[in-house]
This record gives sequence, structure tokens and C-alpha cells, in this order.
Amino acid sequence: MAPHPTGRLGRGLAVLALAPLLAGLPAGCGAGAVQVPDTSPDPAAARLCAGLRLPARVHGQERRDVEPESPRTAAWGTPAIALRCGVPRPPLLRPTSQLVTVNGVNWFPQPPGRPVTFTAVGRQAYVEVTVPPRYHPAGDVLVELGDAIKTTVPELPEGRI
Repeated sequence: MAPHPTGRLGRGLAVLALAPLLAGLPAGCGAGAVQVPDTSPDPAAARLCAGLRLPARVHGQERRDVEPESPRTAAWGTPAIALRCGVPRPPLLRPTSQLVTVNGVNWFPQPPGRPVTFTAVGRQAYVEVTVPPRYHPAGDVLVELGDAIKTTVPELPEGRI
């Protein structure tokens, strides 16, 4: 699909469009707790992240324990799909950055062309999701986590990322 004039892809983005972006995602973790670094958001973002109601399963994978324990982090499966809420704004994010829109959530893929991590942007807290290549297409994971993000983390005013 052609990019939206603001740098966003259209809302009807087919999940298959993400397939070429997945070739370089890293393999993940073994058994036991998954190491997922905690975040240090401002108090408002911390409150939003604490309210995030995440599913017990993502892409058919059971939720796993994370180390250190935090209400702002989560993981599913082996290798682990990892989520961190309240991360800092991605340093490479610009108003002209190409975003991927999946079910109403705008995601910033990093690195461009071969994302390892997708960060939900345009919301009052940034939410980062790392999707290993085993869970192809990554868009399925983003669809499953998007509802929790939309429900809990309000959008910023139009045009802010």
C-alpha cells in the first residue's frame, strides 16, 4: 500500500505487508523467567502501564514470568515475545517516520526494513513489543496486543507521536 501523506500506512494494512520486515528478528530465550528490562516512566505513564490488561496468551503462546518482576513488562512463549510499557520515545522517531497502523494502533518498527521491535506511538505512554521471527507474521502479535493498548493508553492529540 502507498504511505499515507503523514508517513503512516493506511488503517487497512494487510498483516502480510509486515512479512518482509521480519527476516532479522532475534531468536529468544530458554526456559524459566525471561529477562525483560523494566522501564522508568513518568508517574502518568506508570499509572497507564499499571492498568494495562494483557492477554494470557499471545500468538498461541502462554504468558511467562519476567525478571525483574514489574507491572510494566510481560513475555509470552519461547523464544519470548516481550512487551515493555512506559519506554522512552524511540530516538529515531521523527514526524516523517514510516509507521505501520494495525487495528488503530500506530507502530514504529526498528530497525527500518527489518524490525526487531515495534513501538506503539501517538499514545500517552510508549509501548514496545519485540517479536522473534518464529511468530511470523508479527502483525498477528500486534493485533492481539493492540486492543489492550487502545483500551488503556489514550491517544495523543492528532499529529503528535
